[in-house]
Amino acid sequence: QVYVVFSEELKCWCRAVVESVRCQADGYQLSCFLVDYAKYCSVPSDSIRVLQGAFAKIPHRAKKCRLHCTKPLTLHIDYCENTAKIGPAKRWDTAAIQHFRKLLE
Repeated sequence: QVYVVFSEELKCWCRAVVESVRCQADGYQLSCFLVDYAKYCSVPSDSIRVLQGAFAKIPHRAKKCRLHCTKPLTLHIDYCENTAKIGPAKRWDTAAIQHFRKLLE
């Protein structure tokens, strides 16, 4: 379900999907995906509202997606044998993410 949350970073109300809820000493903290900005943010529970009327029917500008059959790779360096090989990784490294974003722009 899509809600409306106030993003402190963007200083405006945004449509969002709630990913998870964390209990903290001062209340609940919601991890959200902003469907029009393709950003993740964390907001307090008092900054969320139910999306009403025609606004709920407007299509999202951003969608979560994955690259089909594309796995992250990284450079494995063996200092003892003085070799470097490209091999599988558990996560994409920061340089690869930045390079992909530049390609998209």
